[in-house]
Amino acid sequence: MSFNVDFQPPRGSAQSFKQKSKVRQWVVLAVVVLFVGFGLLLFGSGSSSRLEARETPVEVSAPVALPVIPEPIREEIKNIVPVGSSITALLGEHFTAQEIYNLNLQSQDVFPFTKICAGKPYRILTVDGQFSRFIYEIDSAEQLVISRETDQINMLREPILYDVTTDLIQGTIKTSLFEAVAEIGEKPELAFVLADIFGWDINFILDLRVGDSFLVLVEKRFREGEYAGYGKVLAAEFMNRNKAFKAIRFKDGEQKVSFYNEKGENMRKAFLKAPLSFTRISSGYTMRRLHPITKVYKPHPAIDYAAPIGTPVKTIGDGTIIAKGYGKGNGNYLKIRHNNGYISMYLHLRGFAKKIATGRRVSQGQVIAYVGSTGMSTGPHLDFRMTRYGKSINPLKLKAPAEKSVNKENLPEFMSLAAPLLARLDEKRTSHHIAKLDLPKAENIVKSN
Repeated sequence: MSFNVDFQPPRGSAQSFKQKSKVRQWVVLAVVVLFVGFGLLLFGSGSSSRLEARETPVEVSAPVALPVIPEPIREEIKNIVPVGSSITALLGEHFTAQEIYNLNLQSQDVFPFTKICAGKPYRILTVDGQFSRFIYEIDSAEQLVISRETDQINMLREPILYDVTTDLIQGTIKTSLFEAVAEIGEKPELAFVLADIFGWDINFILDLRVGDSFLVLVEKRFREGEYAGYGKVLAAEFMNRNKAFKAIRFKDGEQKVSFYNEKGENMRKAFLKAPLSFTRISSGYTMRRLHPITKVYKPHPAIDYAAPIGTPVKTIGDGTIIAKGYGKGNGNYLKIRHNNGYISMYLHLRGFAKKIATGRRVSQGQVIAYVGSTGMSTGPHLDFRMTRYGKSINPLKLKAPAEKSVNKENLPEFMSLAAPLLARLDEKRTSHHIAKLDLPKAENIVKSN
């Protein structure tokens, strides 16, 4: 039996199957859409909730109050070392006896306490009533500092720090150098400084004339806003009898600081012009003078400088003391031997400076004694004499040789330093001269009054 029949399913059944397939597709699509919408709703709401959580302000606890620490109380005691005082008297309140003893030993390598001088300023600093520092001014450049840190005591020398300005000062001689300095409002120390610089070329007792003038470029020092004295003189000029003497401060290599003229020649000579400053000559060098006491004519190979009792006497040059004593006629006297056969003598002294003794070396300008009226003397004065190889010489006519000039190797450096300093002096002098020319004549001023 063969089945040669083309089988075709009924049409009604095929259409029903297609309709069911389409329904299933729509159902699946609806489910997918439903799940996607639910997912978006779910994750979107979660993200929003997280953002809101982040935006919620954080609560900060109030700061804890710290205890207030009071500022330490710092005090400073300023005083002057009294006569007869000691380091125990100055610091015994702050150190034990053993500590004072140890400090005294330590001071031998720093600054021996035996050198502390009456009249010098010192300060004691405390913190909350406890010792902090002791400061003693050794001189205008250095100070001794003792400090306590916990259980350690330190001692050292420190430089004194200043605020420094430079001033160009000008003055004219009418009566004396002292009065000329005072007239322009400066301190007497400036007169001594000028005398020390130019004292080898100008005898400030004999050589000054009315109308002489000076210029000085000098440092002025200040501490805590208060004037604290003069510092270095950088350059100076003294016009004496229409002759200009110029001086520039310079350190020539390893040599000590000195003053040199515009050519580099040393201002320093072997001898000073005079052993004291700002006095008058009461009796000159002569081979025949009536002695004021014995009333006998006899030689007076000396220069008598009248000066108040106690005026410092300086040695005119480096040398060695060969005699110190007292004589009936000479009173207290000193003899000093110098190089090249020179001897200087100083008579009628009131007394001698500290540590002056026979055999001791002295330096030019060092104070060796004080003017008095001992021996055969009618009033306070210094009898000053000089000899060379035993022969008397007139100190006022002595032309002393100069010290070494600036070394040739250092001369360019000196010239470079000197040029602007001298230019400042010249500019000041020129402007002052022009100002004087512009003033009306003195007689016109008198008439107008």
